[in-house]
Amino acid sequence: MPMKTFSLLIKPASADCNLHCAYCFYLSRQSLYPETSKHQMSDGVLEQMISSFMATNQPQYAFGWQGGEPSLMGVEFFRRVTALQQKYGHKGAVVANGLQTNATLINDEFAEHLGQYNFLVGVSLDGPEPLHDHFRKTIGGQGTHASVLKGIDCLKRHRVEFNALTVVNSFNVLHPLELYHYLCDMGIYYHQYIPCVEFASDGQPLPFTIEAGQWGHFLCEIFDEWYLKDNRRVSIRLFDAILNFMVNGTYHLCHMGGYCNQYFVVEHNGDVYPCDFFVNTQQKLGNINDISWEQLLALAQYQQFGAQKADWNPRCSTCPYLRFCSGDCLKHRFYGGQNPGQISWLCDGWRQFYEYTLPRFEQLALEIVHERAGSNKLPDLKLGRNEPCFCGSGRKYKKCHGWGK
Repeated sequence: MPMKTFSLLIKPASADCNLHCAYCFYLSRQSLYPETSKHQMSDGVLEQMISSFMATNQPQYAFGWQGGEPSLMGVEFFRRVTALQQKYGHKGAVVANGLQTNATLINDEFAEHLGQYNFLVGVSLDGPEPLHDHFRKTIGGQGTHASVLKGIDCLKRHRVEFNALTVVNSFNVLHPLELYHYLCDMGIYYHQYIPCVEFASDGQPLPFTIEAGQWGHFLCEIFDEWYLKDNRRVSIRLFDAILNFMVNGTYHLCHMGGYCNQYFVVEHNGDVYPCDFFVNTQQKLGNINDISWEQLLALAQYQQFGAQKADWNPRCSTCPYLRFCSGDCLKHRFYGGQNPGQISWLCDGWRQFYEYTLPRFEQLALEIVHERAGSNKLPDLKLGRNEPCFCGSGRKYKKCHGWGK
């Protein structure tokens, strides 16, 4: 029986970061590892993780490097990464690396290595300077926009494929078209919009959290612009995923699926968790030095975590849009405590968006089907180039952009 397909989301520097973005949910995870103020994955843990993962039977070995800020590890760490992947990759093995970064530490040497090994990079960019710098600041409270652009310039010089990862927060959610056009005017045509939904311990929304209606309005505004002018030019991960579901019947976004067990999170010391939104002592599954991937996949705790996704609110069962969200991300449903039956915080926004856009999505899907039938290949729409992204960057290429022996 073939092993279930899974990918790795790796935190080589744990929650350590050179920035202090107000809305970052992962910074607090430093409290899980109080024994040191600096967290770095050792060569031993790195080799054990790569060698054991690449010994499993996977169609593609997908490594997502995230944080915190993974580029704190430096380019030499990522040289060891690719050397170990070459060492343990069997003949014909395909390796895909994704790096999610704030880009402020990316220089030419780093970008050259990323380009050489076809890393797909997701760059956190929340819009033009006033929108980006509102929440994305250095530890000293300074804006970071200019530093991000320098990193992007390095990526461009070395022809590194990258996407923009935009956290839609309580400030930039009010400027959807300004944000959208800013990215397009920069020549960035691969976008991922991530709703900022964070709560205090008492279940109250934190100041940067968006309201459901704001999320719905934001998506509708961008959809109108994209549909009218850009649906063959700009790839928006959510929109691509909706079209992919309509055309191919498969889910390419985590929150759309009915089960939450597509990947494992690996912390800097080898600890394993089921989801980076649920890295906590209660959800720890084990450590890669003590347990195999086969054993992790079979754990009742892991299976139970994944099954919570389908335990949605009874109201969801009568919703015409359930097939597109499966009750939404668990993180958006657990804001009042560990209660999987809650309605998503963003539910009304999702309903607003789908009600407004589905007829036009359906028209696009029909066009894609007809074009496929006529040419026996994908049309020039970016459809099919996104997949559930361990690193957040999202793109799936028409031909493999990993590398193998």
